[in-house]
Amino acid sequence: MEPDELDVFETDLELSLYREYRDVVRMFRYVVETERRFYLCNQVEVRPHEGEDLWFELELHDAWVWDMYRTARFIKHVRVLTFRDVNVEELAHQDSELSGFLEE
Repeated sequence: MEPDELDVFETDLELSLYREYRDVVRMFRYVVETERRFYLCNQVEVRPHEGEDLWFELELHDAWVWDMYRTARFIKHVRVLTFRDVNVEELAHQDSELSGFLEE
C-alpha cells in the first residue's frame, strides 16, 4: 500500500467514525475523555486512588468508544485505569423527546 493510499484509507475511516459519532451521540448521557480514549456512556463512576502516585479508576456502562481501528465500538462495561487527567461532562440534549429516555 502506497503512503497516499494509506492516508486516504485513514481519512475515510475517520470520516466514517465521525458520522457514526454524530448518529449515536444523542443516545448517551456523558462524554468521558482520558489521555488515550474518548467515550460516550450512560453511566460513569470515577474513583481516585491515592498513594505514592494519584491514579483514577473509571467504570463506564453502556458505552461507545471513539477508536477508528475497533470493529465493535459499543461496549456494555469498561474499566479504565489512568494516571492522567480525566474529563467527564454531562451532555445537554436539546430534543425534548429524549429527556424521558435520559432520565431512566
